[in-house]
Amino acid sequence: MKAKKLDTDFDSGKNVTASLDLTKAKRPLQEQKRVNVDFPTWMIESLDREASRLGVTRQSIIKVWLAERLEHKTSNN
Repeated sequence: MKAKKLDTDFDSGKNVTASLDLTKAKRPLQEQKRVNVDFPTWMIESLDREASRLGVTRQSIIKVWLAERLEHKTSNN
């Protein structure tokens, strides 16, 4: 499929994923890197309560809260 046809189909709302090779697709700035962080017990317990309340994992809530803080900091500079 030529790029112009792909663009036209995409712009018209057609599903073009069958025309793409997604085996090597990458999300910019989304590469994962493992880090270890030590938290006080009270903080882990608080994170776990909030994660449970929201129905997500501890790791998810940490990522979301850190991302929100970093985005907020970036938007204020």
